[in-house]
Amino acid sequence: MPAGQALAEARTLSGKVVYRERMMLPAGAVVEVKLLDVSLADAPARTIAEARITDAKASPIPYTLRYDSAQIEPRRTYALQARIQDGDRLLFINTTRHAVFAGGKDDGEIQVEHVAGQVPTQPASSSPVGRWLAEDIRSGGVIDNLQSVLEIAADGAVTGSGGCNRMRGQATIAGTSLTFGAMITTRMACSPAVMDQESKFLSVLEAVRSFRIDPQQHKLFLLDAAGQTVMRLAAM
Repeated sequence: MPAGQALAEARTLSGKVVYRERMMLPAGAVVEVKLLDVSLADAPARTIAEARITDAKASPIPYTLRYDSAQIEPRRTYALQARIQDGDRLLFINTTRHAVFAGGKDDGEIQVEHVAGQVPTQPASSSPVGRWLAEDIRSGGVIDNLQSVLEIAADGAVTGSGGCNRMRGQATIAGTSLTFGAMITTRMACSPAVMDQESKFLSVLEAVRSFRIDPQQHKLFLLDAAGQTVMRLAAM
């Protein structure tokens, strides 16, 4: 580099904020990612760059930090911090140091953990009416980050998505009895794994004969004619 050429350079650091819970974020939630200078243990961390995401719906949440390379010094220590807030409530935060610029490959994926008692939930209810996210189908699990969603209206109208295609239909609810009529879906094609989960999701709805609600965990369990759980869903 010729003498006198500018040393500063605008750079970016990109990645994703990830949490394990299969849930949607509340409307208005803010995801905050910071690049910090944490060199001094006895002093507050200094913010090098910051990104705020206000339209995130669910994990994973992409982010991009833009920083000035002149602020990164070889003998100092840097880390990424991520947090998700709903107004004044802290919902998620990373609980371990996520070091960067330490000589290895800079991993931009930041794992955050929920703050006990602060994960937003749907009020307890004895009705399947609401919006639900599939967590398990016939004890085979579900694909991470693929959302199979079931939404049941008060009049029994059913909408949602198997993960690739939108669907609509009608449910009949009587006490704890629950049955689904034939579902009409769009005809998009996705990857084989996605289509396999969607097929299982729709097949299970045909087999449902009753339901059970866990009001403490805000879970909906769909049961077949033998009373066996064929799908577990979480409130969204």
